[in-house]
Amino acid sequence: MNLQSDININNIKKGLYAVSTPIGNLGDITYRALEILRKSDYILCEDTRVSKKLLSKYNINSNLISNHKFNEKKNVQKIVEILKTGKIVSLISDAGTPAISDPGKILINECVKNEINVYPCPGPSAVCAAVSISGFSDQYYFYGFFPEKNEKIHKDLKILSRLDCSIVFFVSAKKISRVIEPIKKYFSDREIVICKEISKFYEEYQRSNINELSDFEITLKGEITLVISQIKINKNVSKNLSESDKKKIKQFIKKLTIKEITNLISEGSDISKKKIYNYCLKLKNEK
Repeated sequence: MNLQSDININNIKKGLYAVSTPIGNLGDITYRALEILRKSDYILCEDTRVSKKLLSKYNINSNLISNHKFNEKKNVQKIVEILKTGKIVSLISDAGTPAISDPGKILINECVKNEINVYPCPGPSAVCAAVSISGFSDQYYFYGFFPEKNEKIHKDLKILSRLDCSIVFFVSAKKISRVIEPIKKYFSDREIVICKEISKFYEEYQRSNINELSDFEITLKGEITLVISQIKINKNVSKNLSESDKKKIKQFIKKLTIKEITNLISEGSDISKKKIYNYCLKLKNEK
């Protein structure tokens, strides 16, 4: 991959930019993001009061438009018309990457329909930040926020529990206690990291086996990121040889040594080498 070594702000293309902003520490923003925001004719903000703190810190005075989940449908045509005149418009959320469990998808899809260029300006993401320090598999499924209805929570978690990868959720601090029991029910014995205040002064990461989770007694604030580990394999519990495995061993028994067969069958399997070895011996002794 060839990397561009500098930022030529005069060459910013016209269109919509999805600009990632800090998820906590205001220092976590890229040079390119700041330059694009400064060059933007308009910045679409989830909450202008929140965004002004960041923009004021970096002396960015672009025009702001309030664009949140309650008015984004109403705004979309007006913004598309602005973009059609060749303006540069940036889309930001209160924190992190826009359109990821935040407003933005409606506008982006409308831009695609109207053949208006849409560009990402990568940066902070609570999902990537949480997975990176989890110690779990880097293959992960991002779910987002839990649904409101308990029936839907149980239905979705039952399906997700079959995935053998890390799974990432967002949850409001006020609602975390209500999802503890469903998580314990469907993800028994997997590991979990509870990420609070990522990159802020009071950031905290609680690691636990899911079976040991309990309701939170302290009052939490803001949004929490949960990372559940891949399926935990109990190495002390060994599967039995399947008929398919036995058939393979019978085919190999005259051509390979017992050690070679044992290594071959056990590779990528939960069957203990001892079971494979003993079965090979049994076949040898029957001859």
